[in-house]
Formats: sequence, structure tokens, C-alpha cells
Amino acid sequence: MTDLTLERLSYRFPQGGALALDGIDLRIATGERVALIGQNGSGKTTLVRHLNGLLRPTTGRVLHDDSDVASRTVAQLARSIGLVFQDPDRQIFAGSARREAEFGPRNLGVRGGALHAAVDAALAEVGLEAEAGTNPYDLGASRRKLLALASVQAMGTPVLVLDEPTTGQDMRGLAIVKRIIDGAHSAGRTVIAISHDMGFVAESFDRVVVLRAGKVILDGTPASAFGEASWDALRSTYLEPPLPAIVGSRLGLGATPTDAALLAAL
Repeated sequence: MTDLTLERLSYRFPQGGALALDGIDLRIATGERVALIGQNGSGKTTLVRHLNGLLRPTTGRVLHDDSDVASRTVAQLARSIGLVFQDPDRQIFAGSARREAEFGPRNLGVRGGALHAAVDAALAEVGLEAEAGTNPYDLGASRRKLLALASVQAMGTPVLVLDEPTTGQDMRGLAIVKRIIDGAHSAGRTVIAISHDMGFVAESFDRVVVLRAGKVILDGTPASAFGEASWDALRSTYLEPPLPAIVGSRLGLGATPTDAALLAAL
């Protein structure tokens, strides 16, 4: 498995020189479920693209376990980090859903029955087993997003990174995403997600990291990140705590009340 460490990580965009990340120190241990939240432009996507080498630090470094990734290629890092883009149309390209899901594990050297089984399982996880022969662009946007998720799931990487996985999903799609996160966590994999869906974050993650202007301003459990003491910090990055956190606080039930506790108090 893979522990991830960012040490004084800073990044400036080559064009224009804007500072996207500003001296971030962050450690994510193997098996954690971590949500990254913050307003658009706070540095969330820039941060996760350093994990698999799509971006390289201006200063600072990224470690997988105790190894600096600076000398490793994106292809090498893909064995450890599976990244599902926010926009699936920037990720999918093959002529069928099966070929799309095959691409990642095939590049990792998976062949024969093992490849077939990995792809079948990944397509079934997202409910696309009947669409294996379908061109991805004949699928709707939400199902293309699920296909991109399946293509990374088929790789079985120790770390799964999801950029806005619930955007455009209905209740069925949301349930699929949650089930995959739970399954990855049960298997000991690390899950990192960027999301603006605070309810999803509170329900599916054990740790919440809040970014503002390229800096970490909060880092803790959902109960602490969404507790009333953190509301001003959240609002400074244009976020609101999930409704159950607000109701729970008003009723003295804490920031992550259960449905049963809320019903009992009402």
C-alpha cells in the first residue's frame, strides 16, 4: 500500500505565474478516506494531480511512502494512483466501454483471464455490464462518468482519487459511487475525493481537508470540519455545512447526527 506525503508543496502555473498551491504539508495514510473541499480555484484538483505526476511541484516534494516521486514517470505512478477526472470526456477515448475499461489494466501488464475478470467486475460495479460493446459517446454524461470510474477501478490501484464523482448523478449513480468507496475502503485502499456535495462528504469520508487560496485551513473529522466552530472558516471559502450538521447543532446532537437521532429529537 502507499502512504502519501506532501512536504511544503507549492505550485505556480507556468502561464501567468499564479500561485495555486502555497506550502502545503499533508500526510494521507494508507486506507484513509479523505475528502478535499473548498471553493473553485482553491487548489484541490491541482493538488491531486501532483499525486500521480500530471503536475510537478514548483517547490517542495511529493512522497509515496518514503520515496520522492520526482524521478518517476506518470506511467510508473499510475500503478499506485488511479485518478478519475471531473470531466469524463477528458479521459475516455476508446471505441467501446469494454475497450475503455481494458486500457488501464492492460497497460499495467494484466492479460488473459485476469484482464477479462477485472473488466467484467468493474463494468458490473457501475451497472454498465450490458453496455460493454457500446461506444462511450452513445452513453449519457452521467454514465460516461461511471465508465471513467470503472476504467480506473479495473486497474485496482492502491489509491483511488475521485474528482467530483457525484456531479450529474441521480440517486442510483450516487449509490454506486458510495458503494465503490466503501468497497475500496474495506479492501484497505486509500480513497481521496474532491467534492462540493457536503452531505456526500459527511456520509462517506472519515477526514475532511479544507483548502482556501492554495492553503489548508482545516483538517479533521467530519464532526470537527462541519461543527459550528468551523462554520466561519467554511464560509470563508464559500461552503456551507450540510443541513444535518446545522440541524444537529441547533438540537444539540453534534455535526454528524444519525437519521434516528434527528427523528427522535423532532
